[in-house]
Amino acid sequence: MKCIFLNPRQKKRSNYLTCSLLLSLLMMGCLSNKKIKQKTILAGSDQNALQSTSNTGSAVHEEQAYGFDDHQLIRGNSDPKTPMQPHTADSLRIQLTTPEENEIIAKAILVEEFANPNIVDISSPVADRIVENYLNSTNKEPGGHCLSVSKDRFEKAYKEIYGHLLYQDLPDSMGSKFYTPKEVFNFLYVSASGTHSGWRSLPEIYRGKGNAGAIAYAGMGTLVDSSGVWSGHLRPGALMQVWRFKDDYEQVVRGVNVKKLDPYGHSFIFIGYVRDEKKEIIGLKIADQGFQSYRPLRPRDYQVWWAVNLTI
Repeated sequence: MKCIFLNPRQKKRSNYLTCSLLLSLLMMGCLSNKKIKQKTILAGSDQNALQSTSNTGSAVHEEQAYGFDDHQLIRGNSDPKTPMQPHTADSLRIQLTTPEENEIIAKAILVEEFANPNIVDISSPVADRIVENYLNSTNKEPGGHCLSVSKDRFEKAYKEIYGHLLYQDLPDSMGSKFYTPKEVFNFLYVSASGTHSGWRSLPEIYRGKGNAGAIAYAGMGTLVDSSGVWSGHLRPGALMQVWRFKDDYEQVVRGVNVKKLDPYGHSFIFIGYVRDEKKEIIGLKIADQGFQSYRPLRPRDYQVWWAVNLTI
């Protein structure tokens, strides 16, 4: 499949949006390990692959034709056709933790509530509903792609609270000479980076931040950077976008041919902090499609962390 960014004057908007989103869905290779895929808190300064699977768990890799990330490969499989077993330790865990650290994680105290309400006074019925829906779900690891899963959870909670889709409430000011507000929101959400003027016309402060950037630009939340994330500033239900390598993130922000860059990012929802016996934060409990939600994430798992505390 060929899919390139075109000037919207050259194509009908509907075809252009479909094509662009398909490419965006290919960029970050966030696959499931299942057999069956604005305000800114600056405490310090510091994705979507189209994937179908067979009944046996063998993946039909539409994104591999472009050389995009596949979490199966990231986890160190010598044979990319071999299906991952549920809760197989990912390569980040293998490389970045010791048995002693894993033991500490296993004994850690999961703090479900917001750790330090005096830092940020935030109330969000949508965030509360996201967490409630997740905790009550009988299918917490639905498979599929991380961006699709996090977006579905956000949109479902929003509609349950407000009675309609979030796109209806996007401010007109989000639109540009290239895109409608809905297109801007979706392109930012999936980090649809490119060397074209359309991507570079979007506010740089929100580019590369995925769900966090899109939601903050829509005026529906407050951005939290890496330092804020690990200083206890997150509220359960916050949406997060992370990047394994800072260089990938910076290139995505500037605008890059994602087929050549092959960036590795992940999208998920924050559920709560994990603390040790001294109440120090040592990990994040998250909700994703089943790739990493089986164990807490640690600071060394990713180099770039962005989140958005919802205010809606």
